[in-house]
Amino acid sequence: MPKLSVNVNKIATLRNARGGNVPNVQKAVVDIQLYGAQGITVHPRPDERHIRYDDVRLIKPLITTEFNIEGNPTEQKFIDLVLEIMPQQVTLVPDSNQQLTSDHGWDTAKHKSFLIEMVSVFKSKGIRVSLFVDPVEEMIKGAAETGANRIELYTEWYARQFHDNKEKAVAPFAQAGKWAQECGLGLNAGHDLDLYNLKYLKNNLPNLLEVSIGHALISDALYYGLENTMQMYKRELM
Repeated sequence: MPKLSVNVNKIATLRNARGGNVPNVQKAVVDIQLYGAQGITVHPRPDERHIRYDDVRLIKPLITTEFNIEGNPTEQKFIDLVLEIMPQQVTLVPDSNQQLTSDHGWDTAKHKSFLIEMVSVFKSKGIRVSLFVDPVEEMIKGAAETGANRIELYTEWYARQFHDNKEKAVAPFAQAGKWAQECGLGLNAGHDLDLYNLKYLKNNLPNLLEVSIGHALISDALYYGLENTMQMYKRELM
C-alpha cells in the first residue's frame, strides 16, 4: 500500500488570507497524522505565500511519521532550511518564483551537473532525495544518473485526461513506473490526484511507494470533514 503524505500548504494559504493563526497549521499537522497520514509534506516558496519558513521549523517537532520538504534548491535559503530541519525526504522541484503551482518536472539532462551536486549535499546528511519529473524515459534515466533515491512523477496530465480516457491517461505513467524500477529508483507521485483518479493510478503502478496530496484532500475536507476525508483517501490506496 503506498503511503499517503498530506501537503498542508492549503491550510496555511487559508490562514494567511485572514492573518492570525486560524486555521492552526500545527494543530492540523498533529490531527492529520492522528487520522492516518503516513507523512506530512510542505513546499515553502521564497515569497512565503502559504507555508512559511518558520512554519516548517514549528512543524518539525510535531512529526511522528515522515517529513517531506519540497522546493527548488536554486535558493540557498531553501537548502539551508532543509539541512537545518533534516527531514526524512527532500523533493527537488524546478519551480520558478512566479509559478502559481508546480507545472513541470526537471530536465535532468540539462541540469544534470547541478542536480548531482544538490543530491550529494542532501544524501551526505542522510536525507532521502526525490526528483520531480515528467513521465519521460530520458528524464527518468537522467534522474538515476544524479544519484537520487526516488522520483516523483508529475501527474497533472494524468488527472486532466482521466475522465476522457483513463487507459490512455495512465499508460505513460505505468511505463514510467517500469523505467524507474529498471533504474533502481523508488517511485512517488503527486499533483492533482483526488478521490476519483487515485485508485486507478495506484492499481497501474504496482511499485508506487508514496503519493503527496494537498489541494484536493483539503478541499474535500470542507465537505466531508478532515478525519473522514483522510479515511476516504486511504481506502483509495488499499
